[in-house]
Amino acid sequence: MTDLLETFKNILKIPDLRRKIGYTLFILAIYRLGGHVPTPGIDPIALGEFFKESQNTLFGLYDMFAGGAFKRVTVFALGIMPYISASIILQLLGTVFPVLQKLQREGQEGRQKITQYTRYGTVLLSMVQAFGIAIFLENIQTRSGQGVVLFPGLGFKFLTMLILTTGTMFIMWLGEQINSKGIGNGISLIIFIGIVAQLPNAIFSEAQAFLTGTRSLVQEIVLLAIVFATVGFIVLVSQGIRKIPIQTPKRVIGRKVYGGQTSHLPLRVNTAGVIPVIFASSIMFAPNTLAQFLPNVEFAQNISLWFSPGAAMYNIFYGLLIIFFTYFYTAIIFNPVDIADNLKKNGGFIPGIRPGKHTAEFLDKILTRITLPGAIFLAFISIAPFALISVMNVSFFLGGTSVLIVVGVALDFIQQLESHLLMRHYDGFTKKGRIIGRRGY
Repeated sequence: MTDLLETFKNILKIPDLRRKIGYTLFILAIYRLGGHVPTPGIDPIALGEFFKESQNTLFGLYDMFAGGAFKRVTVFALGIMPYISASIILQLLGTVFPVLQKLQREGQEGRQKITQYTRYGTVLLSMVQAFGIAIFLENIQTRSGQGVVLFPGLGFKFLTMLILTTGTMFIMWLGEQINSKGIGNGISLIIFIGIVAQLPNAIFSEAQAFLTGTRSLVQEIVLLAIVFATVGFIVLVSQGIRKIPIQTPKRVIGRKVYGGQTSHLPLRVNTAGVIPVIFASSIMFAPNTLAQFLPNVEFAQNISLWFSPGAAMYNIFYGLLIIFFTYFYTAIIFNPVDIADNLKKNGGFIPGIRPGKHTAEFLDKILTRITLPGAIFLAFISIAPFALISVMNVSFFLGGTSVLIVVGVALDFIQQLESHLLMRHYDGFTKKGRIIGRRGY
């Protein structure tokens, strides 16, 4: 405990790090403030009554990503999900169209162009989703038959589209400000703070369930044990690596001998981090969005039911999407050919493996093997807690998806803080070893 307090004191001693943290907290405070600004033309009492009945459905899951703004239909109701969806589409298109592949390899300039295209895609997707939400809101009726929208019609639809699209673009801008002037990954931190903001409500709900006798002490202890075990399991797998030995040959320059050392290349079991879960969750919202556009089509409504959280079809497709995006994103951020070329240029090699093509094939083979348990781990952690939610009727906050994102982003943030501390010759959060950072979105 003393070492932890000393670490926080060291953080405050570094002016640049202190300024970055303060700026990040300021941006996150703005995000939370905007999450309470309501969209005009909606009856909040009727809306609250409807979402109280839908808290453990797909609406509740989407609301978790939006930080509670969706159930209140605030200006930030769409959250950051349209931006993530646009990024997925561009990255998938990048594997098909050579033009986008070329941009991805052009360094900073190429990334800036892709970011600009992502923004355009975000605007388009936000408008489509906002229009679907407007239709959805107009069709909501409480058990008493009261409508949620005070003045339905074309004017409400276009106003909702304008407000929600603007809100999403503003959130995207906030995330970019954190990336440029703060610390941590902006988009990941926005999702993180939205989930964590619901912690007090989750604790209050559990305390209320215990005090009213809905849940016994044994059930609460079991629930806490499952949550702590899940967190521990996530940290264990997230920090797991496979060390590939790298040998550097000796070089004589003048009278000095350089190289001749043995190091290692760390390949992480979960190279993709929490990105596959976020990507898969974004895709799983599509059937329900389609159902909002076709409220009177029975087939569309049936699809919405089949793909509701906890349903067998939902679990199967969700798990397969997570496994797919784990391999897909790992292939994007880790290129064995580039690693092999860099080793060859620097004179390094893997003992027993020829440099160049054979090294790339070896790394690809190892990475493919260790990614499989990482992908299955992500799918299991994301799906298994749905059984807990249905059996014990707990909040989505205690589900695997939310815990996975919170732990992953927290590890990445701590790793960045530790890097700043070690760079200035201060001790980090751990005395032995290092925290392996996760890639944020």
